[in-house]
Amino acid sequence: MVNKLFALLLTSILAFPLSTVAFAQAAPKEAKAGKPGRWEGIVARVSKDQSTLTVRKVGSSQERTVQYDSSTRWVSQEHGRKKVNDIDSGQVKDGDRVIATGTWVKDGVLHATLISKRLSPL
Repeated sequence: MVNKLFALLLTSILAFPLSTVAFAQAAPKEAKAGKPGRWEGIVARVSKDQSTLTVRKVGSSQERTVQYDSSTRWVSQEHGRKKVNDIDSGQVKDGDRVIATGTWVKDGVLHATLISKRLSPL
C-alpha cells in the first residue's frame, strides 16, 4: 500500500512539470520587441493624450496597444478597392476597424508607421 502511494506521488511529481511544458503557450511571434508587426481589429479606446489606440482583434477578447506619433501615416480604404485616402488621426473613432503596421516596441505594444481605417462598401 505504501509503495503504491509512493509510486503515485512520484508519478505526479514527474508529470506536472511535463504537462506545464506541453500546454504552455508561447508568445506570438509578432509581439517580439524590435520585429516588424501588424495588428488588425476594432478600436476599443482612443487616447489622444497618450497617442494610443487600444485595438481588439475581431472575434476575440485579445487587445493590443497601438502607439502613434507625428510620423505615423493615416489612411482610409474601402475593402477590395485600390483607392487610398489620406486622413488625420481625428477621423478614427471607437468602433472603427483598423489595420496597423509598424514595429513591436515591447510586449503587446505596436509603434505604428501606418494606420489604415477600413471602410465598409456602400
